[in-house]
Amino acid sequence: MKAMRLYEQGQMPPNQLRLSDLPMPQAGAGQVRLRVRMCGVCHTDLHTVEGDIHPPRLPLTPGHQVVGVVDQVGEGATGLRIGQRVGVPWLHAADGECEFCRRGLENLCPNARFTGFHVDGGYAEYMLAQASYVLPLPDNL
Repeated sequence: MKAMRLYEQGQMPPNQLRLSDLPMPQAGAGQVRLRVRMCGVCHTDLHTVEGDIHPPRLPLTPGHQVVGVVDQVGEGATGLRIGQRVGVPWLHAADGECEFCRRGLENLCPNARFTGFHVDGGYAEYMLAQASYVLPLPDNL
């Protein structure tokens, strides 16, 4: 699988993202694998690439405004089916236990993990996402 990877942060240009060959990801428990159809470019991606914010690891595949099609469903992932068109947001997962999560404010969770920052994102042919955070998209949208 091909992906645009960030290996070191710095001002653009030069090109900080490099086309890389990676193994095909496999959906684990509670996850889906998506064939990425498109991924928007957000200013958060630019901040990540240029080093204004620092992801916990490099290399990393940025991108969190993703539209894709489910092509693999991991064990325990419910509510989604192969062939379904979905969107993937910035919020990859939250702990579900903190006061913010209990109030429905997962985006404020101190243990939140973000797509294209903590986990590989959508600047790739395929990506993994937590099924409970994937958003089904209607066909007419």
